[in-house]
Amino acid sequence: MILYNITVIVDEAIEAQWLSWINQTFIPEALSSSLLVSNRVLKVLESPNEGVTYCLQFIADNIQNYTTFKEVHASALLNSHSLKFNNQAVHFSTVMEFIS
Repeated sequence: MILYNITVIVDEAIEAQWLSWINQTFIPEALSSSLLVSNRVLKVLESPNEGVTYCLQFIADNIQNYTTFKEVHASALLNSHSLKFNNQAVHFSTVMEFIS
């Protein structure tokens, strides 16, 4: 199983608006691909960054599904995020494999 993690640092002034959009738009669009099987949203409690840090985590059953998601869907989703929250939220992604 593959964990696709998107860490987002959000300006405190838009945190509620951002979280609402993530839950109502971003996550449903990501899951509609059927390439990701589950998700969770985590808030980082002790972050060294200014603003509020969240982790959006998505699970893919295998590397092929993750790769297809990244190649076909991820860019459009992340671009819509960047356009909507320009200069108020920054993100970076990591990919991890479950070992045990």
